[in-house]
Amino acid sequence: MNEHSLTVPRTARYYTLGTPSASIKDLWIVCHGYGQLARYFLRHFSALDNGQTLVVAPEALSRFYLERFSGRIGATWMTKEDRLSEIEDQASYLNLLLREQLQQLPQDVRITVLGFSQGGATVSRWLATQNVPVHRLILWAASFPEDIDFSSGKAAFANLPVAVVYGMQDEFITPEALANKQQLMHQLGINSQVYTFEGGHSIDAATLALVNEQLHVM
Repeated sequence: MNEHSLTVPRTARYYTLGTPSASIKDLWIVCHGYGQLARYFLRHFSALDNGQTLVVAPEALSRFYLERFSGRIGATWMTKEDRLSEIEDQASYLNLLLREQLQQLPQDVRITVLGFSQGGATVSRWLATQNVPVHRLILWAASFPEDIDFSSGKAAFANLPVAVVYGMQDEFITPEALANKQQLMHQLGINSQVYTFEGGHSIDAATLALVNEQLHVM
């Protein structure tokens, strides 16, 4: 048996808060976690919709039923199957989405990328390609991927303000996982600001506002 691959067109879905205009000062690209859909995830960022901010929530390309064969549907960015191809597809998708948004916005717009849970690994791999003009990175309840190439990763994340955010009752965040993530980020030269809140595996509105206020561009 021989394996082959074929690049095909796909229809990617995304949702926005705000309207592209000359008044936009901030562009947020926010990537959801495993089993979520972008339109529901975007609701957590409604407080950013202030007339000067555009929030864009892309949806992962693979969808599935969350329970058996009907009912609620979620999306996933990737699985371990054919993962390298999926990582490349993610980068192509997000690069295209970002270019489309920037064509409608002022040249000096500030770009913030946020990845929640599985979306954190997705945006980290994307940024590691060094093709993303990002100004701030927020990893929320997310694991920093261990498969990032260190040579490209160090260049991509150099001098990039990074916030690591998690809930103190998040069942997916263990002390061991935190230690491993911090060690990996240290090896890549990333000095992150850490934020915690009383809560679980979720977006906390007050903490989001605090990170937005305090995470300054270097």
